[in-house]
Amino acid sequence: MPLRGERGERGRKGRSGHNGVNGDNGVNGVNGDNGYYNREARGTVDGDAGDDHAIEVHLDRLLAERGMTLTELAHRVGVTHANLSILKNGHARAMRFTTLTRICEELDCQPGDLLGLRR
Repeated sequence: MPLRGERGERGRKGRSGHNGVNGDNGVNGVNGDNGYYNREARGTVDGDAGDDHAIEVHLDRLLAERGMTLTELAHRVGVTHANLSILKNGHARAMRFTTLTRICEELDCQPGDLLGLRR
């Protein structure tokens, strides 16, 4: 999924004939991405949402506790540094479960350790 303002390749139609169903590359209109994705960054985060959600991300704390840099985590997880930075700074609108799973595996944490609900 692209960052807001970027346009990658057009998503392919989903396997079931629907656009973007079943988590395949047919991401036509899923999570507000208008059907475009950046091949290098697809399947990571859809960013720059501002403060229109109540989810807070504790990536800084988890990285500091583990002595790991954002760049190192990006390489281990297989996402771009830019997309992890969007997530870390709380500007992501969406994240695939596969990306969340890889981040949690690398940080040896649970999703609730990484994400919280702002009250």
